[in-house]
Amino acid sequence: MGHEYVGVVEETGPEVRNIKPGDFVIGSFMASHGTCEICQAGYQSRCAHVEYVGTGGAQADYLRVPLADGTLVATSGQPGDDLVPSLLAASDVLGTGWFGAVAANVQPGKTVAVVGDGAVGLLAVLAARQLGAERIFAMSRHESRQKLALGFGATDIVTERGDEGVAAIKELTGGLGAHSVIEAVGTQESMLQAIRSTRPGGHVGYVGVAHGVRLSGEELFYTEVHLHGGPAPVLCFLPDLIRLIESKAIDPGQVFDLTLPLDQAAEGYRAMDERRAIKTLLRP
Repeated sequence: MGHEYVGVVEETGPEVRNIKPGDFVIGSFMASHGTCEICQAGYQSRCAHVEYVGTGGAQADYLRVPLADGTLVATSGQPGDDLVPSLLAASDVLGTGWFGAVAANVQPGKTVAVVGDGAVGLLAVLAARQLGAERIFAMSRHESRQKLALGFGATDIVTERGDEGVAAIKELTGGLGAHSVIEAVGTQESMLQAIRSTRPGGHVGYVGVAHGVRLSGEELFYTEVHLHGGPAPVLCFLPDLIRLIESKAIDPGQVFDLTLPLDQAAEGYRAMDERRAIKTLLRP
């Protein structure tokens, strides 16, 4: 486990050309070659040579990153400590939230609903705001997360879930549903809530890792919504996200509300599981 990482390059292999020792880098949880047709189309997370970086264990003092030229992106210089949390967020939760917004076809002046108030859902709110959405409905029952969602750009908080949540979104959108809905949980209930909250012709971007989700083909047929999602191609967005972070245009690192030393990783997981923390940052 452990697939979100930033750090300083200590050593490179003989075939690495674009990354050098001393670089401060951010990497994706999926290692990609960067040159195959799938990568060139912007889906590096499904590279023909893809490797899962998490198997190397990023929650450690050192990590070997395969396919470095296609997986790591260097910052413009050594970042200050204040930027490290945001750059770490870009490695996964920001990149994933951003992909959710892109997959949901978020457009300027349109309405967006976000199902899920974890780090990914909250940063999907930030992404939707950056992409120009006019109204953003954050679906959350937790006051601290609601506050963060509003800070990231949400215009409305919806506390209802399931069918009641769908009804609330419909009421807020004149009975039509949102133009774009981002699903950031991965459960049966959240997926159905996302699909049913979307207006006909609208888009669902699903980025919650699915567990136990079963969809009715007949319902999908008559819903007439676009579905797009999966593991986020973080590398597609990383260069632009780094620029936004370095210029302090966005501050996604706010989702890290607990910082612990590496040897207390287990406590970080407990805090997230018990909802005492949104996201834990581990420092060596």
